[in-house]
Amino acid sequence: MNKKSDDHRIRVTKMLIRRAFTDLLKTKPVGSISVKELCASAGINRGTFYAHYSDIYDLLKKIEDETLTEFKTAMEPLIGELEKGISPVKVTSGIFRCLKENADICAVTLGQYGDKDFAARLINEGRKSCVASYAKFFTHASERSIEYFYSFASSGCMGILTRWFDEGMITDIDEIAAMAEDFILSAATYFGTPATQDAEVDQL
Repeated sequence: MNKKSDDHRIRVTKMLIRRAFTDLLKTKPVGSISVKELCASAGINRGTFYAHYSDIYDLLKKIEDETLTEFKTAMEPLIGELEKGISPVKVTSGIFRCLKENADICAVTLGQYGDKDFAARLINEGRKSCVASYAKFFTHASERSIEYFYSFASSGCMGILTRWFDEGMITDIDEIAAMAEDFILSAATYFGTPATQDAEVDQL
C-alpha cells in the first residue's frame, strides 16, 4: 500500500471515529463513553482505535486541538480585517460559519455533555484582537469596560449558539449570525457614537 492510499485510509478511519464519538457525546458525558462502545458505533476494532489514541480522553483532546487549529486558521483573515478597522461585529458571521462547517464539534462545545472549558478557549481566541478593535471604535470607553463588554457579547453569542444547537440547527446560520450582530450593535450603544461615525460627521 503506497503512502497516499495509507494516508487516505487513516483520514477515513479518524473521521469515522470522530463522527461516532460526537454522536455518542450528544447522549452521554465523555466519562460514560467506552472504547468498546465507540468502536462498535464506528465499525472498527479496538486495535485500530488504539493505533491512533491512548483512550477516550486522548481522543477528545486531539479533536479539540485539531478544531482549535482549524478555528485559528479560519479566524486569521477575520482578525486581519479587524486590525484594518472593520467593525468587530463582522467577525461574528465568520465564527458562526466556521462552527457550521464543523457541525459535529458543536456536540463537543455546545451540547448538554459538551466541554465548556473548550468553548471558553474558542471564545478567548479572538479576545485580544476584538478588544483592541472595540477600543478603536469607542475611544471614550475604558479598557476595563470594553473587556466587560467583550465578555458580555461573547457569552451572549454562546447562548445563541447553544439555543441553535438545541433546536437541531434548523435555522439558517446567516440568520443566526445577523441576529447576534443586531444584539451586539444594540448593546454597543452603551458606549455612545463610534469614533468612525464621529469622523464622518466632522467631514460633513
